[in-house]
Amino acid sequence: MQYSISSSRNTRSLDADSAIEELSTLSPSAKLVAKVLDDNSRLTQSQLENKTLLPGRTVRSAVNQLKDRNLAESHPSPFDARKQCYSLMFNWK
Repeated sequence: MQYSISSSRNTRSLDADSAIEELSTLSPSAKLVAKVLDDNSRLTQSQLENKTLLPGRTVRSAVNQLKDRNLAESHPSPFDARKQCYSLMFNWK
C-alpha cells in the first residue's frame, strides 16, 4: 500500500488503486457514502443522509469507517461552524 504524505497538512492519502482496494473491504453503506462523496465533493452528514437515504447512525458509522482508513477527511463547514463537511482523500476516476 502506497501512502503519500502532504507536507502542508499532516494527513496521508492513498493512491486510487490502493484506496479502491481498501474500500472493497468496507461495508456496503461505507461504499455508498464514498460514491456519493465522489459525486459531490464536500457534504455534511445531513446532506449525506438525504442523498443516500440512510439513517444518521449508519451514515456516521460509514464516515467513521472511511476516516479510520484515511479514505475520507472532515473539514469545518464554511456555512455553519457547528457542522463538519466530509470529502474523499482520493480521486475515484
